Amino acid sequence: MSTRTAQQAVVEASLRQAQDGAEPMRSGRLSTWVQFLAMGLVWGASFLFMKVALDGVSFGQIAWSRTVLGALALGVIVLVTRPRVTAADGTPGPVLPRDRAVWLHFLVVSLTTCVIPYLCFAWAEQYVSSSLASIYNATTPIMTALIVTAVFRVERLGLSRWAGVGVGIVGVLVIIGPWQYQALTGSLAGQLACLVATLCYGFTFGYQRRFLSQRPIAPATFAFLSIGVSAVVMLALTPWLALTPVDLDWAIVGSLLALGVLGTGLAYIWLINVLRAWGPTGSSTVTYVTPVVGVALGVVLLGETFSWHEPIGAVLVLLGILLTQGRLRLSRRRRAEASVA
Repeated sequence: MSTRTAQQAVVEASLRQAQDGAEPMRSGRLSTWVQFLAMGLVWGASFLFMKVALDGVSFGQIAWSRTVLGALALGVIVLVTRPRVTAADGTPGPVLPRDRAVWLHFLVVSLTTCVIPYLCFAWAEQYVSSSLASIYNATTPIMTALIVTAVFRVERLGLSRWAGVGVGIVGVLVIIGPWQYQALTGSLAGQLACLVATLCYGFTFGYQRRFLSQRPIAPATFAFLSIGVSAVVMLALTPWLALTPVDLDWAIVGSLLALGVLGTGLAYIWLINVLRAWGPTGSSTVTYVTPVVGVALGVVLLGETFSWHEPIGAVLVLLGILLTQGRLRLSRRRRAEASVA
């Protein structure tokens, strides 16, 4: 075989390998995008479901029921599929982790994934519209950027991203409209509760990346442990959260089931898959989708309206998110001037 022929054979073999591997890679990217968009649609609709459910149950019952229902749905999936991660030597690992430290990490995650933010958002929607709550949920990437950089140090922010954090904070202040409040009114308290919830989400993304994402735990198991441990905490709080009168109809029951089975069940499997594929900052951009869905449903189905400053603040938050995520950047000239200064 001549040298030229041998080289051609090598090139053709490489091309065949690339073509063979390209389809699974494209399929994997498509699957991640589908899960990402499905997550955004379900979580965007969650703000409508909470507002509807508040007509018949308390905010504590909403948080309690969605967590318990989500844990049951994920528990069935894990029980049926029994997902395992294969070790390097080819032996399948356990369905549930055996390391006690892992369970303690999931206890921390349970508080910041479900218990605190679910209670905060459900309580907040007694005082703010579902549309406004979904806009505040869009601050999650900004909270995530701050937490993963300043607390867990698993990512680094450049000048453009720090500028994005600043713009996002200004946007939040414009949405709140502090000039409207002489005291801590219910509406202001509700908005602050939304921010506490998104701060918890930002902490969760960073904590999972720092302590859990690299462990050999299947996505379905990971989601089940996050929500299942949360459900145990919620069950312990049952006397304070769930034992109050209810007034149920089909809309309220359907909203609670959607919040639990979809929003707190299946969506968390999708989240773990996206988190492992894109990292904490990338996966937190699901909040690009949720406010669009949340606002559209709130306006169309609930007849909600805005004050003039809320959409302006939302645009600033979106601009801050784009800068924080590196989708927009400061000009090279400005960066150079900043570095010289």
